[in-house]
Amino acid sequence: MRLGVHLVRYSSPEGAAGLAPQLAALGAAAEESGVDNLSCMDHYLQLPYVGAADEPMLEGYTTLGFLAAHTSTVDLQLLVTGVTYRHPGLLAKIVSTLDVLSGGRAVLGIGAAWYEREHRALGVPFPPLRDRFELLEEALQVVRQMWSDDDGPFDGRHYRLAETICSPRPLRIPPVMVGGVGERKSLRLVAKHADACNLFAGGEQGAEFVAGKLAVLREHCEREGTSYDAIRRTILWTPEVDPSRPEAFLEDMRAMAEVGVQEVHVMPGQQPVDFVRRLGERVVPTLQVL
Repeated sequence: MRLGVHLVRYSSPEGAAGLAPQLAALGAAAEESGVDNLSCMDHYLQLPYVGAADEPMLEGYTTLGFLAAHTSTVDLQLLVTGVTYRHPGLLAKIVSTLDVLSGGRAVLGIGAAWYEREHRALGVPFPPLRDRFELLEEALQVVRQMWSDDDGPFDGRHYRLAETICSPRPLRIPPVMVGGVGERKSLRLVAKHADACNLFAGGEQGAEFVAGKLAVLREHCEREGTSYDAIRRTILWTPEVDPSRPEAFLEDMRAMAEVGVQEVHVMPGQQPVDFVRRLGERVVPTLQVL
């Protein structure tokens, strides 16, 4: 099973001046520990279940660009980009740039967005949920076209591009991950347009919950004529993980592997560098053989 580390806090004892050295150290620790993926949140404000709205929150793709310069092997992505935050033509250009400058390590994670407060705070439109899913499907189509040989127009209901030129092209066409557990819309979009899904898991959302969502995804793939086996099945593990005492977590991951999960993303606490180093010592060796 592949392992990702998902950053949800940007705090340092030195304040803002300490963030760059901490992120550089985190990148080095992740590669030394055998972590496969580094991801950040894509938000303007800190989330209410993590901390206060005015806690530090770095812009996601700028942060990934910094991490690209301090790593050489890990995949880099946001988990996940809100479709409302950037026009999809610009998003495709941003992710392509990240891929080129990282040597082919960019992943596009994307979802329908949900945090209304941050949209209102910065004056970003926040359309109804139905419209956001329509935006998401068109955005998936736009980025695919931007990364293809088709430089022609895109004429959708929400997005209209006169040209879909993207130069330079990505070194590796970035895998596309759609986040969400909604059975009617999110998982259908995974089946139709994506290379990976990402499901929330942990606590009451255990292996049985995940197995049910994956069964729905398989049904969507059958209807869409796409390959379920070609889709990477990933989870964001929401409970706290103590890498010094990983036995319960590893047992949960064995159950997840049995239902088809291939990649888990975990969230570090207040000392992310130490957390990642301990993952390398106590968690990575076991996950690699699941």
